[in-house]
Amino acid sequence: MSTRYLTGAALCAALLAGCASQPAQPPKAEAPKADAAKAEAKPTTAAAPAVQAQASEFYVVQPEDGRYYAFGSFKLYQDYLAHGEAALTRTRIGAGPTGQTVVFGITNDDVKSGQPSVAEQIYDGKLASAPNFYGEVFKGGRYYVFDNLKALMEFAAFGEVPYAYTDIGAGPNGATVVWVMDKESFAKGKPTQRMERFRALRAGK
Repeated sequence: MSTRYLTGAALCAALLAGCASQPAQPPKAEAPKADAAKAEAKPTTAAAPAVQAQASEFYVVQPEDGRYYAFGSFKLYQDYLAHGEAALTRTRIGAGPTGQTVVFGITNDDVKSGQPSVAEQIYDGKLASAPNFYGEVFKGGRYYVFDNLKALMEFAAFGEVPYAYTDIGAGPNGATVVWVMDKESFAKGKPTQRMERFRALRAGK
């Protein structure tokens, strides 16, 4: 009887000892959650400033009818010279430098947007001249070629060329080309880059 009791007691003690010796189970680790605070703490990239549009090209035709035709792209300008008219236009009666009517060649996109075309923005002085500006005025059967927007606008308004190199018969259909200069550029000689641009445009390059 006592042996069974001791055995039972020993068994119970052993069980209790085993229970006491088992380490406590740590709480189950939860899957990491997105740390909203860290996300908010990340530095935000500032939006890049909008690039200001510039006038890289401008073309004017002054035919004998006394009007002033302005184009913001070489294609529109050439289409007018080829056909004697522009497919799409906006007109300002009496708004020219000497009171003539100004006709702006525009695109389908200009019509859809309802916004001023490139030519209108340049004419209104809302686009600054780009460093590589190129422009032409076709007047009296001659091509006047510029690398300065201000000089082009002044010539289109007053018709004066203080400095220039003239190439007789160098233009399309034997037209004369006048390379309009200023005092500083005139001293450097013929404007070879402008001459190359004039030829490249007409070669479709």
